[in-house]
Amino acid sequence: MLIERTAVRALLLTPDNEVLLIRIRSPEGKVFWIAPGGGIEPEETVEEALWRELNEELGSADYRIGPVVWLRHHTFDWEGARYSQHEQYRIVHVDKFDAAVLDEQEAAFATDIRWWRIDELPHATETFTPTALAKIMRDFVMNGAPYPVPPEEVILD
Repeated sequence: MLIERTAVRALLLTPDNEVLLIRIRSPEGKVFWIAPGGGIEPEETVEEALWRELNEELGSADYRIGPVVWLRHHTFDWEGARYSQHEQYRIVHVDKFDAAVLDEQEAAFATDIRWWRIDELPHATETFTPTALAKIMRDFVMNGAPYPVPPEEVILD
């Protein structure tokens, strides 16, 4: 059975050009770094879902939601189910804070959380989601939001 889902993720960006990422170990054993966020409920706007997800996962902060910079359609397995997830990635401006994964369900799969300097990303040996994260962040810092937003990246695991 294929579960269709729409999601939004926050590329939390500090004035010092750091981005917050969470290291996940999936139930299937894959390890990767991902931006905070999650599914959009049917009655929610994208912005409402992003606010809810950030507050559930990280707690309250002065989140300033910015533009869409990336679109992705990812089909993957999670806990025995197959998902087809359409995601948008938005820049969220924020001052750096002590980050911790607060949501119990998320924390069960999170193995680390940290602020990455944008200039570290291209040289890291870690796996990032999306895989173009270093380019997305560098391009945003140098040029602002892309216009138009690049075509949706399609990933099939």
